[in-house]
Amino acid sequence: MTQEMIDTLRQISAPYDVWTDELMQGHTTFRVGGPADVFVEIGSEEQFSKVLAYLKAQKQPYFVFGNGSNLLVSDKGVKGCMIHVGNQFQEIRVEGETIIARAGAKLSKVAAVAAEHALGGMEFAAGIPGTIGGAVYMNAGAYDGEMAQIVTSVRALNYSGEPVVFRGEEMNFGYRKSRLKKEALYAVEVTLRLHPADREEIKAKTDDLQKRRKEKQPLEYPSAGSTFKRPEGNFAGKLIQEAGLAGASIGGAEVSEKHCGFIINRKHASASDIRALITLVQEKVRANSGVMLEPEVIFLGEFPKA
Repeated sequence: MTQEMIDTLRQISAPYDVWTDELMQGHTTFRVGGPADVFVEIGSEEQFSKVLAYLKAQKQPYFVFGNGSNLLVSDKGVKGCMIHVGNQFQEIRVEGETIIARAGAKLSKVAAVAAEHALGGMEFAAGIPGTIGGAVYMNAGAYDGEMAQIVTSVRALNYSGEPVVFRGEEMNFGYRKSRLKKEALYAVEVTLRLHPADREEIKAKTDDLQKRRKEKQPLEYPSAGSTFKRPEGNFAGKLIQEAGLAGASIGGAEVSEKHCGFIINRKHASASDIRALITLVQEKVRANSGVMLEPEVIFLGEFPKA
């Protein structure tokens, strides 16, 4: 990307800066990742739209992300522009039984606001890392709850930066997928429909789910949460354990013994360590059970060939 392009992006995104060679390890929950050529912080929908339109006009590659909770960025980094929808894009409003949240709002924060206003239905989301924009993109879920159950509308931008709005039933939600993911659309604002509930009951349910997470998941280590999608009729963690891979490691990356569905950055892992371990797990599980596990993690950049 030329200096002229970078200067234009700075003008568009002002007062928020544009960085070059920004290390992605500080922007992903795996805590790994090399430099992004260009890193843009978004502060408004107007800026977001203009940045997308400009990059398209200049034929520059880009990737939009929030909390980086589902990303594995190569040690070599990533070409093009990383657009961060997060720190400056977190407004949350409550209107009766409806919550309207900007895409950069942390999912845990939206759940906390719902609890404060005695609105039930988001307890499942309280412990899920990431932003609400990312949660809608992936149809995030846990403990029998998922975003598809509570989303009533999504305002998004298309690849050209033009606004589009979808009702919940138009989002084509499925297991860890949505219309946004399929059509390369980027959430700007999400509207949720919840229901009145007793604050103590909400707290009790949330506390119970948090306790279960702490007991069963390796939350003390950097990870991307569940590394693999749940195979139909089975569980990734169970298949990995049955393949004898609990505690298996490559470099600083390890299959968690606490929950085999998690690959963790146990000790200064590189992105290549994590990628190689994901591949090893896929191969061993397939050899043992005949099931080919599909990663939930999104890979960005170039990785060494297995």
